[in-house]
Amino acid sequence: MDVTLYTQPVRRFPSIRSAFRGYRLLFAFFLLVLSAPAGYSQGPDSSTPAGRVILVLPFENRSGQADLGWIGDSFPDTLNQRLSSASFLTISRDDRQYALDHLGFPADFRPTRATTIRIAQTLDANYVVIGSYNVANGRISVQAQVLEVKELRMSPPIEDSNDLQRLFDVQNTIAWKLARSIDPHFSVAQQTFLAASGQIKLSSFENYIRGIGATAPEERIRRLQLAVKESPGYTAALLALGKTQYTERDYDHAAATLGQISSNDRSSLEANFYLGLARFNSGRYSEAEKAFAFVASRLPLPEVINNQAVALSRQGHNATALFQRAVAADPKDADYHYNLAVALFRAGDAPGAQREVDLTLKLRPADPDASSLKAHIAHGGPPPSTQNVTTLKTAVSAPSPAFEPLERIRRTYSEASFRQAAFQIDQMRAIRMAALPPDEQATQYVQLGRDYLAQGLIPEAEGEFQSALAASQHSASARAGLAEVREQSGDLTAARDEAQLSLRLSPNAPAYLVLARLELNGNQTAASAADVSRALKLEPTNTAALGMKQALAARGQSLP
Repeated sequence: MDVTLYTQPVRRFPSIRSAFRGYRLLFAFFLLVLSAPAGYSQGPDSSTPAGRVILVLPFENRSGQADLGWIGDSFPDTLNQRLSSASFLTISRDDRQYALDHLGFPADFRPTRATTIRIAQTLDANYVVIGSYNVANGRISVQAQVLEVKELRMSPPIEDSNDLQRLFDVQNTIAWKLARSIDPHFSVAQQTFLAASGQIKLSSFENYIRGIGATAPEERIRRLQLAVKESPGYTAALLALGKTQYTERDYDHAAATLGQISSNDRSSLEANFYLGLARFNSGRYSEAEKAFAFVASRLPLPEVINNQAVALSRQGHNATALFQRAVAADPKDADYHYNLAVALFRAGDAPGAQREVDLTLKLRPADPDASSLKAHIAHGGPPPSTQNVTTLKTAVSAPSPAFEPLERIRRTYSEASFRQAAFQIDQMRAIRMAALPPDEQATQYVQLGRDYLAQGLIPEAEGEFQSALAASQHSASARAGLAEVREQSGDLTAARDEAQLSLRLSPNAPAYLVLARLELNGNQTAASAADVSRALKLEPTNTAALGMKQALAARGQSLP
């Protein structure tokens, strides 16, 4: 029986919920930023995403073909993306692997139901998705089930099959069915999920999955480079490649790779964190500061603010205010207190530096640099000149009789912390928006939906437009947004219906433009021109409408 596998004490994995509690001060800051309604107060467990944490395990290969094993590893990748778009908090591959390592299981371990429950409890998951697949005669058949951890209840099998070349369709369909199984109120259309994988080639996806699973850095880089070559806009592959290049200390190539990720992409925060580290390690402190500042402006976690401050300090500037923010966000981190002590000491505030170095030693009594700084302050030693800050990295690498304290950069990135914080921001935003009048709720949900559309995140966009309609059924803008979602997902009949319904509610340029594009694609140039003209009458500077006008002119069709 599987219980015999537990032959040694198990160290509990730092749970997702526990990690949330470590950022209470930060989330309090977010609440202020997001203007929480007056009178609102969080309960003791409000930082926990109630009932929305999902662990997807690799699917079991029942095909008998070992070379198809990568498909099983690919299911968590796709399902995590789709379930995240459905407002679930998914557990990443790295977190899952960390848990398996600390439970004493090998990387290719396939757990029984009992060990699945143990892993889920270790990770504080509310649900676990398990599954298997078979491949025969060029077709793949998939079966998945959801384990509800609290009730120890397994869902009925969820199944789908298709040609192997349509693996994305199978995985997206399974993801949609899983979301509906767990949350019956989930309203995003299946066709939207089917369109979510975009233009990624299946061969690129295979190289990406094989690449992130490779143990040898050379093989990892080779596979990821192939994935990017075949699908140049493949953000996940670019991010994985850039991080690997950074780990291998190929900082210039890492920066070049990570710099290809658009600032509008949801991976841009992690990409810019590592871009900042790559630039920092190359001594390009101004560019490093810019990258860290970008991340901090979106998600000001303490490690990011700290790194922004260190990069600023390396340029000879006073970064005390930023170090104070890092300490306020995470007062139990010894490095942040040490960095603030150095900054205060350099600024001539010996009492403040003394206070912070004492806190550093309280948290980490054996810190040698903090002890040296404390002694230096006690003896009234002069602070290091800010003119020498940019050369401190070289100074500390060789023995020197002069004491030159150097602020510490945080070189590790907690993807889980970032995702958890983003998830929490979404929860708090929803709480704040629920207190608004229905029409205002709809307006804000529509704007969020349009932001997602601009990033190419179709399922997330539909979710926001559906929320807008739930708040106000008469929102023409929400209907127009849904029309664009249907258009982008390839459901042209539904796109036309939503656009016409939107216009019946209120004339608006986005709905007219959906109809104009559909008519132009159907070679109905006169009808398309009429709708573009109507859109421009409402919004004369609408860039999309002006672009359509040019496209029509290229076909010899002028506007009425």
